[in-house]
This record gives sequence, C-alpha cells and structure tokens, in this order.
Amino acid sequence: MLRVGGIPLHVLSEGRGPVCVLSGGLGMAWFDWDAVAALLAPHRTVVRFDRPGLGLSAPAPAPPTLADEADRIAGLLDALGHPGPATVVGHSLAGFHAEAFARLHPDRCAGLVLVDGSVEEDPRPLLPRTVRTAWASGVATALSAAGIPRALGPAARRLIGRTGTVGSHPPHPWERAGYRTSRVVRACVLENATYPYQAAELAALRPGHPLPAAPVTVLAAYGGSETARELRWLERQRALAAELAGHFAVAAPAGHLVMADAPEAVARAVLEQP
Repeated sequence: MLRVGGIPLHVLSEGRGPVCVLSGGLGMAWFDWDAVAALLAPHRTVVRFDRPGLGLSAPAPAPPTLADEADRIAGLLDALGHPGPATVVGHSLAGFHAEAFARLHPDRCAGLVLVDGSVEEDPRPLLPRTVRTAWASGVATALSAAGIPRALGPAARRLIGRTGTVGSHPPHPWERAGYRTSRVVRACVLENATYPYQAAELAALRPGHPLPAAPVTVLAAYGGSETARELRWLERQRALAAELAGHFAVAAPAGHLVMADAPEAVARAVLEQP
C-alpha cells in the first residue's frame, strides 16, 4: 500500500528493467493483468495498481477527473522511486488516462499502448458534472443500503468477464471478496458517471498539449465476426492510431478484455516498441 496524492493505493511491482505501468478499464482490478504481467516481468519492471475505491485501494474523497488520473500515474511512479520515463498501458477507459499522462507529463512517457482503448469522436456531456456525479453517488448509496453489492456484485463481475471475452477463464479468487463491497461498487458507478466528462477533458487537452516523441501502439480487439458493429469498432481504433501517429495492431481472437484472451498480444505490443 502506497499513499499517492493522500490516498492509500494498492500497488504491485514485479520484475526488473524499464518500467511499464498497467492500468485497467472501468471497474477493473490488478488481477486482470496477471497473465500479461507474467509475460512482461522477465523483461520489464511491471507496475500494477488499483485506482481509488477499486481492488484493494481506499476510496477518493471526490469523483475522478482525467487530470487526476494522469497525475496519479506520475505520483505512483514517484512513490515507487521511478523518476525516469515509463511505458503506460491503458485498457478501455484507462486509455484516456494513459494518453492524458503522456500529454501532461511528456518527459515521463517512454511509450503508450492503448489496449482496446475508449474512443469518443465528439464527446458532449448533457448534464453538469456535479449533477451527474451527485445522482451517481445517490444510486451507489441506495444500492449499498439495499445490500445489492453483497448479493449480486460478484455475479455481475463474472458476467462482465464472460461477455468481455471470447475464451473461457476461471474466476479469480478475489472477485467474490472484492466485488461484494460497497466501496468497489461505488467506485465503479462513479467511473461510469464521469466517463463522458473524462472523454471531453481529453478532447479539450489534445490541441494544446502535443504527445511527446514516444512510440504509440493502438491494439484493437477482434472477436472474428463480420458484424457491422465489430468492423466499425476496428475502424474507430484504426482512426485513433492515425490521430496519434501510432502503430495499429489487432489482437484476435479476443474480446474487449484483451488481457485475458490475448495476453501475448499485449506483451508483444509493449516489447516490440522501439
């Protein structure tokens, strides 16, 4: 446990070599990266952490913002004694955080790998942030008071795992203990509520904060179907790679939780960056 920005965060650091930070998507925890970390640890210092309220980390006093998440990665590296540049791997929502880290802390970024990262071409939140986050906090409080996290939290997490993968993966032993807590459910609800604002923050950040001269890889998941929805997603990922002047690659067969279905593809994307 490390205190970063005044919040106790659960951090796991293993391996040796250049530093690589792994950050999961909305509501994800450190163990979602187990297979990827095992492949990278012989070649990299692999840092995994739980964002506030998730996994084993303490909750934050305020809902998340994009700048806070970018600064959290920098603060985490400082707390671990890694002042030099690091490669940041961001999955889904954390793709926003990884890109923001590179733009706000360009001298700390050695490379970016966006794993099926979130893409919003024209984010325009419809409600003020305070209204939406207050509503989300109320929902989380009501769910907790009704005992929903304890009764349905682990089952909901397993359902997300099944729908987000194309392979069969056993549940992690920690799922039942963690996802039945009000703390984790509240963090998930708030991340979901602030998603459109984080997307809008990134869109506003891009014009005035260029990316550093560091390699960028966009790794898209492809399950193998020819549906319009899946092909459209590949095109959106390809467009993101073009916008960031990065390399586009496909992990197949893989669902959105690429780190579970194709950990080799994620590790390869990191290790093959110049």
